[in-house]
Amino acid sequence: MRNSGILMHLSSLPSRYGIGTLGKEAEKFADFLDRTGTGYWQILPIGPTSYGDSPYQSFSSYAGNPYFIDLEELIEEGLLRETECSAIAWSDREDQVDYETLYQYRFQILYRAYRRFSDDLPEEFFSFCEKEKSWLEDYALFMAEKDDHEGEPWYQWEDELKLREKETLARERNRLADRIRFYEVLQYWFYRQWEAFRGMLKQKHIRLIGDIPIYMAYDSVEVWCEPELFSLDENLDQVQVAGCPPDAFDAGGQLWGNPIYRWDVMKKDGYAWWMRRLRHTMRFFDKIRIDHFRGFASYFSIPAEDEDATGGKWVKGPGYDFFRTMKRELGEVDIIAEDLGFLTEDVYELMDQCGYPGMKVLQFAFGCDDGQNLYLPHNFTPHSVVYTGTHDNNTSLGWYAECEPWERDHATAYLHLDEEEGIGWGMIRGAMGSVSELAIVPMQDILELGTEARMNRPSTLGGNWCWRMRPDQNDAVVAEKWSTMNRRFARWK
Repeated sequence: MRNSGILMHLSSLPSRYGIGTLGKEAEKFADFLDRTGTGYWQILPIGPTSYGDSPYQSFSSYAGNPYFIDLEELIEEGLLRETECSAIAWSDREDQVDYETLYQYRFQILYRAYRRFSDDLPEEFFSFCEKEKSWLEDYALFMAEKDDHEGEPWYQWEDELKLREKETLARERNRLADRIRFYEVLQYWFYRQWEAFRGMLKQKHIRLIGDIPIYMAYDSVEVWCEPELFSLDENLDQVQVAGCPPDAFDAGGQLWGNPIYRWDVMKKDGYAWWMRRLRHTMRFFDKIRIDHFRGFASYFSIPAEDEDATGGKWVKGPGYDFFRTMKRELGEVDIIAEDLGFLTEDVYELMDQCGYPGMKVLQFAFGCDDGQNLYLPHNFTPHSVVYTGTHDNNTSLGWYAECEPWERDHATAYLHLDEEEGIGWGMIRGAMGSVSELAIVPMQDILELGTEARMNRPSTLGGNWCWRMRPDQNDAVVAEKWSTMNRRFARWK
């Protein structure tokens, strides 16, 4: 069935307190999706972020990001005072997240709420802790230790803690009991608000698309707890790390720094670690986009001591054996495969075996004009998901302004772009009019924003993941334009 969706991370919602949350602005955006006939809302990973603020470098694949806890709900419950929250200058700009300020003050505010909440903990909280015990106990200890070590990564902790000696862990759980309880309460609030958020979306018949990164951050609770599953030596230092090979755009390639999986070890127990992770992710989302899908076919492995990716090599991944196991253990999972980048025959073969729809990014379509580019709409198949761009791309307006002249000319001729309709809306029309069963458009394109609203520049630190929508941008004119697109191209939910 043809449908449409909007890519808009929770952090990009308007908010009085510096970053988008699971509160009233999320409901307002869902109302916008509902009245414009939009069936899907796609977001980025929702885990707690680490250095660089990237949702793809999270401390945990199970925990929710405390930044997304709605402070206004805590105010309504009497756990915070409005003056406590508004006294902080969360950001100089309505359209930007100031992560430094968030890091400095958000947990202080949340800790005030926790102190008031902890005076009389409800039975519901203890039930939550018991239900989520398998991951929550280690996560809360991990975060408490990070606070105690002033943010230092776990692999720099003292050996007895780094190596998780049983007596040391027991001692630390007792010593840091209050801080551990704080992080448990944060997850209780997040999960409670998330359930309300999902319930609201279901009432409006809006399906949520989530994103699961293929790799874990080295500084994550999962790597700390189960180092034997990752490419680490006896001292738990990294041996091989993930990245991408050099190409025409980057002579040094990309050095991501995430630890490589020991797929041979994972295979022995039927990829149990991954099955647990996927089963948990399915609780949160209706459809899951698997980031860097090609890494399951073959992955680029780089010696950890290297300064760039030039010394890396391709290594065979688990292939279809992994997905066959997943289907047996979890049943049919609604998957979008992120199949972008350098693709080889084994990737195409794996895509065919799995039967998952791949991604078509319109901005990639116009580098040549021989008609053969797979990202040109006339080469699409219905079983695909088309995007004008992703979180890693420029906005459509930004791309059009900065691309090579021949790309601009080709796009203009192919899509009949003109200023009257708007360049961004012409790109949207090209995606919406394609045969792809699902068309996803970043909210920045719908708002006709330029490079200033770009979400991420891969392989760069600083200034990423910051864009926020202003409350006045999502108006009736925007809603009418988007509604018209959904009606015109039979994508109304």
